[in-house]
Amino acid sequence: MVALSGDLGAGKTTFARALIRALLADPAAEIPSPTFSLVQVYPAPRFEVAHLDLYRLAGEDELDELGLDEILTHGAAIIEWPERAPNLRASARLDIHFTQGSEPDLRTIRFSASGSWAKRLGRIEQMSRFLDGEPEWARATSAYLQGDASARAYARLATSSPAPCGVGGSPTIDGRESPPPGLPHEGGGAGAVGGGEFQSAILMDQPRQPDGPPIRDGRPYSRIAGLAEDVRPFVAVASALRGCNLSAPEIFAADLDNGFLVLEDFGDRVYGAELAAGASQEELWRAATEALLVLGTIPVPDAIPLPNGEVHRVPAQDRDVLGIEVDLLPEWYWPAVHGGPIPSDVRADFDAAWSSVFDRLDGEPAGWVLRDYHSPNLVWLPEREGYQRAGLLDFQDALKGSLAYDLVSLLQDARLDVPDKLEHKLLAYYLRMRGAVEPGFDAGRFQFAYAALGVQRNTKILGIFARLAARDGKRAYLRHIPRIWGYLARGLAHPELAALSRWFDAHFPQAIREVPLNIPTLKSSPT
Repeated sequence: MVALSGDLGAGKTTFARALIRALLADPAAEIPSPTFSLVQVYPAPRFEVAHLDLYRLAGEDELDELGLDEILTHGAAIIEWPERAPNLRASARLDIHFTQGSEPDLRTIRFSASGSWAKRLGRIEQMSRFLDGEPEWARATSAYLQGDASARAYARLATSSPAPCGVGGSPTIDGRESPPPGLPHEGGGAGAVGGGEFQSAILMDQPRQPDGPPIRDGRPYSRIAGLAEDVRPFVAVASALRGCNLSAPEIFAADLDNGFLVLEDFGDRVYGAELAAGASQEELWRAATEALLVLGTIPVPDAIPLPNGEVHRVPAQDRDVLGIEVDLLPEWYWPAVHGGPIPSDVRADFDAAWSSVFDRLDGEPAGWVLRDYHSPNLVWLPEREGYQRAGLLDFQDALKGSLAYDLVSLLQDARLDVPDKLEHKLLAYYLRMRGAVEPGFDAGRFQFAYAALGVQRNTKILGIFARLAARDGKRAYLRHIPRIWGYLARGLAHPELAALSRWFDAHFPQAIREVPLNIPTLKSSPT
């Protein structure tokens, strides 16, 4: 709930119209005043937004007739004259009061917050101070960008004054919101805006994540799994990748303590969008495979220096990491399918089957593992050449482990289909290229690691998607589950994974795998 108060003519309606147009990404949208209708509802891309004017409200009981509770359950409400309903409550409410200034175009604006808005206002203030300290971006406009399943948030910054070289992407022009990821830009990363030059960059907002409760050996999940807790790993790994001529974004400005970065804007030609627009999947995926071939020749430093004098040490992808990830299936996916906790003997068989696989993987040669190397985190940069056409977006959770992990992440993409024929073709290409430049390369050993880590990753993803639906209410991920089962079947066909294959066949036979999941969101979620 955003409540706007102030005298007549203070600017409440003007502000509401601008905010709604920004949410609609339509600067020309007609936004009539709801003075007589009391409420106008707009289906914005991110959520439904309602504009209410309570000046003519006869009594607070009329709010029920306006459907305010339903609006706040599924979207947002922007309310003028909230003082007409003094008992109006919301779990997250931002009050904005407008006072006429001494000159016609001046306003004094006071913000007050309740619920989660208090923390959000503090974060916005930190962000403003960070950008105010960066001359290139202090007066930039910003536009919301769709994020991912993490706690990170993104915005596209645009400025009509010169910015650091190398910035690409699409700006916000004349107050228009940039197209969301998945829609191609019109034009390049720089051009004229009212006779000036514009540049754009990406603002990444990643507040430090507190450790959760200890779950094993006194350590929380994030520590066991080697997950990044702030922006430092992203900055460190980006510098290492760029130092080896891979296409990671340049970092123009950083606040390591508060978790803000201004990054090079690669634009919106993410792999999924390119594929949907008719691009050759083989061309895109081959460039990304070639980037992994280059990455495989680069040693992982013991310590990567950070701008503030600290260092980042890349965690190992050891059996603790692999084990805590596959545990997500018995902890989240099993109860979603079977309606209760996994029996102890079934869990023991699961653990034993994985233990023998981890024993085999322990001696794998170690290199860079970017970890989430798949279509949502790859962007097509056709103006570059060769492997540099694959832009890398997400690598803050990078580990030191088997080079097979990123390849199977790419060729068994969790978000879209990679045909079996293309997977085999690019795997064969990778093996051939590795063998040509690496004396003693053991292709058979690599193929076992590829199959085993593919099963490990897809087992983890089943648990993650079930957790996102049950704990976080993010049910859209459930539509990918049939694809994940298809990839699992590919990996389990490896003859040296027979024990795992028998476990899955016994407890998740084909009939169960094909049943659509209907996972209710938990009212009280475990951490």
